[in-house]
Amino acid sequence: MSETHAPMDLWTENADDFRVSQRNISLGEVTVYPLECNPLTFRRTPKLIRKSDPEAYHLSLVKRGTGVVAMGGESRVHGAFDYHTSDTSRPFEISSVREPFELIGVEIPKALLPMPPRIAGQVIGGRISSRDGMGGLLATFLDQVTSSSHTYQPSDGPRLSGVLADLVASLFAGVLDADRSLPPETHRRALTLRIKAFIRSNADDPQLDVPAIAAAHHISVSYLHRLFQREGGGVTAAGFLQRQRLSRARRDLADPLCQGLPVQVIGARRGFSHASAFSRAFREAYGMPPAAFRRQCLGLR
Repeated sequence: MSETHAPMDLWTENADDFRVSQRNISLGEVTVYPLECNPLTFRRTPKLIRKSDPEAYHLSLVKRGTGVVAMGGESRVHGAFDYHTSDTSRPFEISSVREPFELIGVEIPKALLPMPPRIAGQVIGGRISSRDGMGGLLATFLDQVTSSSHTYQPSDGPRLSGVLADLVASLFAGVLDADRSLPPETHRRALTLRIKAFIRSNADDPQLDVPAIAAAHHISVSYLHRLFQREGGGVTAAGFLQRQRLSRARRDLADPLCQGLPVQVIGARRGFSHASAFSRAFREAYGMPPAAFRRQCLGLR
């Protein structure tokens, strides 16, 4: 750690039997790093800053354990489901307390964050919750990236780093109530991500449709359509909703534990109000009726 591009001193009481596990997931210019370790103290001193400074922010989602961040004469305690933040240009000390520590870290260049440094810097060192709002959305994104990193192609890195930068900027802006400091495109992307997360969470509700999605986010149906058009790929809001329902129904049909459920019941559980609509949509998406798909997956006659 003392020889990296952002060198730090480390200290631990467990030096004779120290255990650590870390992966570095490169997303273009952004790095995501799941980390588990015994209690440990990280120190970035003025001397180390002079040695090398990549001009980056560090943001860590605490999954397990308790940490104390000391910066600028203040100390704050961070527990599970909190974020702690630091700046490679400012001295800090981060200590995990007593029990092993688990986190998902992010290193993001300041130049990549679509937010003025004078604004973003006001967030650094503070305690931020990941339980709801943009904090919850960012936590879901980080969990997905770390658990499925093997499924991404190298070409996905720059796109994922752009999404991550927008999420971090939106989180910071929410903390400061400084949304006006964000570029309009970042606003739109953050809103689209929130809408998609809302659809995923509520797709099983048969009452959920395009007008209900727009109303839940206090926007017009036409603006909702424009948001999805900007995403590219030809996927509409209605199409995204149906894709969520179909993929879940498909998973249920292939699950032996759901074998006793009639096909129409599975369709209804996944938000389809009519059995005929479910069967037609499934056939169009997967090339066969749901009953035939189930027989094929489960080896039934």
